[in-house]
Amino acid sequence: MTDLPEVSTPELTRLVAVMARLRGPGGCPWDAEQTHESLVRYLIEETAELVEAIETGDAEAMREELGDVLYQVLFHADLAAGTPGEGFDLEDVAAATATKMIGRHPHVFGDTAAADAEAVVGVWEEQKRREKAHRTSVLDGVPMGMPSLLLAEKLLGRAARAGLEVRPSVEAPGDEEALGDALLDTVVAASAAGLDAERALRGAIRRLTTRIREAEAQNHPSP
Repeated sequence: MTDLPEVSTPELTRLVAVMARLRGPGGCPWDAEQTHESLVRYLIEETAELVEAIETGDAEAMREELGDVLYQVLFHADLAAGTPGEGFDLEDVAAATATKMIGRHPHVFGDTAAADAEAVVGVWEEQKRREKAHRTSVLDGVPMGMPSLLLAEKLLGRAARAGLEVRPSVEAPGDEEALGDALLDTVVAASAAGLDAERALRGAIRRLTTRIREAEAQNHPSP
């Protein structure tokens, strides 16, 4: 058993109790009728509000929005505990995550060496590959519903793993502010031309995923 520091979380325990009261007999009718599916919109909204607080540097808002995201986690775990076929609770979620984090940090909890952040990423990816050995494609596990820019960046990494080199046809601006302006200019120009920038990027992403699968088939043909 890995030695870990003792942590006291009385307020987290109180929040779990609040959830149990709201979702229990005589609690809140709205809370009682929610499902995983009905809560998805709130999870997305609360996450977006947290991102906004982080990007604007609003520490007070960040504290509040972290709490709202945490509450969504508690809500889904409580739902799962009472849903036939699911049967896991917050303790199960925490246990699985702790085990995963310990396993993916052998440079902290084991005897693997990682001198810098780049080496840590390498260790993380290797551990993840071992855990997900059942996956047959680098695209397995990629949530295609991610925001399109984030998805495009993630797929570039998966393309490299598949042996596909994706080269840019334009030069990148010198910094992120200039990049943001360039991206916005592209959206403005697309809108003026009656084009849907989001749909266009997602179309390009679908074409990229096809190229990735073709590269996988070429580099790792089925027996």
